[in-house]
Amino acid sequence: MHFPWLSAAILFPIAAALLIPLVPDDGDGRKVRWYALGVALLTFLITVGGYLNGYDPAIEGLQLAERYTWLPDLGLAWSVGADGLSMPLILLTSFITALAALAAWPVSFKPKLFFFLLLAMDGGQIAVFAVQDMMLFFLAWELELVPVYLLLAIWGAKKRQYAATKFILYTAGGSVFILLAALAMGFYGGGAPTFEFSELMAKDFPQKFQLLCYAGLLIAFGVKLPIVPLHTWLPDAHGEATAPVHMLLAGILLKMGGYALLRFNVQLLPAAHVQFAPLLVVLGVVNIIYAALTSFAQRNLKRKIAYSSISHMGFVLIGIGSFSALGTSGAMLQMVSHGLIGASLFFLVGATYDRTHTLQLDEMGGVGQKMRKMFALWTVCSLASLALPGMSGFVSELMVFVGFATSETYSLSFRIVISILAAVGVILTPIYLLSMLREIFFGKENPELVSHTHLVDAEPREIYVISCLLVPIIGIGLYPRLVTDTYRVSIEALVQREANALAQLSHVPGKVVMRSQSPGLWPAVLQPFSPLKAPSLS
Repeated sequence: MHFPWLSAAILFPIAAALLIPLVPDDGDGRKVRWYALGVALLTFLITVGGYLNGYDPAIEGLQLAERYTWLPDLGLAWSVGADGLSMPLILLTSFITALAALAAWPVSFKPKLFFFLLLAMDGGQIAVFAVQDMMLFFLAWELELVPVYLLLAIWGAKKRQYAATKFILYTAGGSVFILLAALAMGFYGGGAPTFEFSELMAKDFPQKFQLLCYAGLLIAFGVKLPIVPLHTWLPDAHGEATAPVHMLLAGILLKMGGYALLRFNVQLLPAAHVQFAPLLVVLGVVNIIYAALTSFAQRNLKRKIAYSSISHMGFVLIGIGSFSALGTSGAMLQMVSHGLIGASLFFLVGATYDRTHTLQLDEMGGVGQKMRKMFALWTVCSLASLALPGMSGFVSELMVFVGFATSETYSLSFRIVISILAAVGVILTPIYLLSMLREIFFGKENPELVSHTHLVDAEPREIYVISCLLVPIIGIGLYPRLVTDTYRVSIEALVQREANALAQLSHVPGKVVMRSQSPGLWPAVLQPFSPLKAPSLS
């Protein structure tokens, strides 16, 4: 029997969090910080150990699998495992959380409670990506919300209660659809209920049933991604959160929505995905352009970066709806890439606020001469966000663009329109990011701000955190196969599952390449506007 790597990665930080009250406290939280950092680092090493000792990227199916009977009468079991869809995000979660623990070094208010929630959140987020039972997934999804709510409500800024309440209402409201879909799929067909992914995939759900479940899950996961117009909780949450909570929100929380879309909407409900995919592409373009324009207009630094995150997640939607292995792979890489880049930018936002005590761009300016190292860190991370060649963001967005543009599943006119609109968002990104840098560091000087002695440059701890994030950002940009090889086989199997569903709906015998569609996939009234091509019988 192999070592239970995934169960250890989930349960170890939670168990360690329960021991925090026993850690000696001198009032400054110093020992608690070291304890939490050590636990987070060990959790990261556990996930790395699982990847190195029990995960083979060349295998398509589930690996590191563990299953223990829990409540058999209800069809519930402790079932965990990893494949190409989850393993990269498990590693990302433990990595970002370890850096967030280091970023939380200045926290002095209720440090034991803060680091307790941080470690509990670590185990909960890993569980979301590792569990292989839909009801267990729902429980992990719900339990993970509690630490985020408390971290916002207790350590946030002036409007923290409003932001935390809005977050919990949006996400908990969306979770109702996950529960309903899980119960419907688990009890479908009669007999003993089952919620394990492998058994749900084997069920032959009718098309209308799939459409209803897909729509509900799209709402639930669309809140977390977030998809416009279900996004309004995110700028408020980011506007009130502290730097380490920012890192967890941008680096991990948003990726839960993208992962769940791939795992449930695409993998479990492929027939419905064939019909919803054009909508995902359109919503992705809306995300990119709307959020980029809104970010351009923001004068609050946190909200500007928050809308930038929403814009970048639009590429994930386009990739998921591309019917292309390259595009879907780009969506997966975009989640990993944005997790690293988003965490770096929000950490720098927190570090800048600690020095300037303001988030308003109009009140900043002229601090570049006093904070040269900070300016250099901001510049590199902003260039990564605007998809500079050689950075991970460039590779992931290029894969999505090329994958969608070459997907002959869609009509040529639809591909051209979507590509042009998405390119508009790509053009807007460097404009608002570079103008932001200019306003912060080389804008009109604020005499009161520039004269203050607290404008110290970047500290070694801050440089170390950003360096840890930049190493994989640049490494992936120069050699993307560092990440893409970990999930390539799983993505190809996922796209083939789409192809099989497409073949059945198109009444084309056998397996087909993603190049033919049925004109009946969209309602007849929408046929003149359908982006999907009719099947080619040649």
